Amino acid sequence: MLTKRIIPCLDIKDGRTVKGVNFENVCDAGDPVELAIEYAKQGADELVFLDITATNENRKTFSELVTKIAKHINIPFTVGGGINSVEDVSVLLNAGADKVSINTAAFKNPQLINNIASQFGSQCVVVAIDIKFQENDWYVYLNGGKIKTNTKAIDWAKSVVKSGAGEILLTSMNNDGTKKGFANEITKQISEQVSVPVIASGGAGTMQHFKDAFVDGKADAVLAASVFHYKEISIQKLKTYLFNEKIEVRI
Repeated sequence: MLTKRIIPCLDIKDGRTVKGVNFENVCDAGDPVELAIEYAKQGADELVFLDITATNENRKTFSELVTKIAKHINIPFTVGGGINSVEDVSVLLNAGADKVSINTAAFKNPQLINNIASQFGSQCVVVAIDIKFQENDWYVYLNGGKIKTNTKAIDWAKSVVKSGAGEILLTSMNNDGTKKGFANEITKQISEQVSVPVIASGGAGTMQHFKDAFVDGKADAVLAASVFHYKEISIQKLKTYLFNEKIEVRI
């Protein structure tokens, strides 16, 4: 059995780490380089760095910041935001990223998933899917949660895997920043119907929520931000708790 992963997420805006609730009202949460170093020390399995305004501002992710962070950590590092081409991926991998996360660009041009996977391998491609529950189903949202599509989450998840995605980062906008737990039902549905790892994101508030995401949501990894940024949960204590709850984690 593969060990379950704990992944802190650094949402970046104007070179700073920020965090919001339901994708709104973002607040400063610290220096991304300092946080990355701290999380690597604490035992995080991976890091995710998302330039959250790159798509809406029609610009590229800050490769200089990627280089700075990569120099200081020794764990896998995923970068997303404003990636539209194989060339963009090449720049970020050369800057020190191990994987890239694509979201809106993948939806608008699914061939991009295949192009990146063909060039760099599926293990390099994380497709981020932002979803919201309304009208009795989960729908995909684009542009940092600002644009609703008529595509159901489960259909898009299956499609990205067929196109070559090596992993899915699934974020519930309803749960994001609420600290009331993850959207375990839809996470479970998708986890059971795709052949790649699913990262649950949105809603971490307690250590029990992480356990529930693994047990009830069948997630392969859990991503969280504010509970780590504001030192409400330490990664070391979380992993000890999960280990004691019989969840396979790397201590």
